[in-house]
Amino acid sequence: MSNKVEYKSLSIPKVIWDKKSLSNFFGELVAYPLEPGFGTTFGNSLRRILLSAVEGSAVTSVIIKGVNNEFSSIPGVVEDVMQILLNIKQVVVSNKTGEPGKMHLKVSSAGAVTVADITADDHLELINTDHVIANISKDSELEITFFVESGRGYQAAKWPIGKSLQDDDRIHIDAMFSPIKSVVFDIEKVRVGKEIDHDKLILKLQTNGSETPAEVLHYAVSVLGTQFENFLVTTQIPFNEISEVAEELEDTEDNIVNDLGLNAEAIEFLLKPVDELELSARAHNCLISSGKKRILDLVNMSEDEVLKLKNFGRKSLSEVRESMDSFNLSFGTDIKEEDIEAYLKNKNK
Repeated sequence: MSNKVEYKSLSIPKVIWDKKSLSNFFGELVAYPLEPGFGTTFGNSLRRILLSAVEGSAVTSVIIKGVNNEFSSIPGVVEDVMQILLNIKQVVVSNKTGEPGKMHLKVSSAGAVTVADITADDHLELINTDHVIANISKDSELEITFFVESGRGYQAAKWPIGKSLQDDDRIHIDAMFSPIKSVVFDIEKVRVGKEIDHDKLILKLQTNGSETPAEVLHYAVSVLGTQFENFLVTTQIPFNEISEVAEELEDTEDNIVNDLGLNAEAIEFLLKPVDELELSARAHNCLISSGKKRILDLVNMSEDEVLKLKNFGRKSLSEVRESMDSFNLSFGTDIKEEDIEAYLKNKNK
């Protein structure tokens, strides 16, 4: 390989996040076109790194006032200490700096004690503020100091060897640092020019909200990239320089599918008349009289715009929405007619 001066180019993929579903807790991305077989290779690698190596922060120990071990109970508190600790393990903390930190809770009023009652250091942010830690009765008090650390994966409680009780009454707990809740991926085939065996990677990430899907993916790719650099024995081959980005896939369908989440059946369905929705006479006549004669006319409208149509009520809206859902269509979708026509033209060729 060292004597070879001309290398064949590789497909440079486009990476597109589904903006409709993207949030701090969930993200779906599509990467295409990939070289044949690369979809599975990339999907497996990213999934393993995401599940095992992404850093996060969690509570690793606590001091509960009046308690020196996890098998105690607290007067006026419904839950015993063991249950309180289990609830504390589910507290989600976002750490802006990665440095250790402290949080404090002190409640003396009756009712549910939630994460929202906790005060934290400036570099710590609490995510699941509605999560219940304990329930206390009138004239009772619950005071807890939380110690937060950062790490990767799972960490067992770090009890000092040879000591059953701590001098400061600290109770150590197991910690799951990873912000990742689930990672799944799927591979589909995509056409590039006359080649029909390229891969399309569809990756779905679910986090606990302490890190966004885009942030954890960036971290995972950085881990893979920097680790693989150590396998190089000479200057890296500049494949990105000798390759070209696929500006346009042969099948316009691929662009529509990836950007809008539509399948081939739904794409052709868009140009059909609203009669295909099999609506009631009232809803159908309202749409026709308002000039909305095609499915495409409907999906490019928001629900508020549809409700403003003459004599069109919420019952008719629900009816139309239910019919559209069966074709994976929804209101407020910006679908250009020229894209559909280009797809149909290429398909006929």
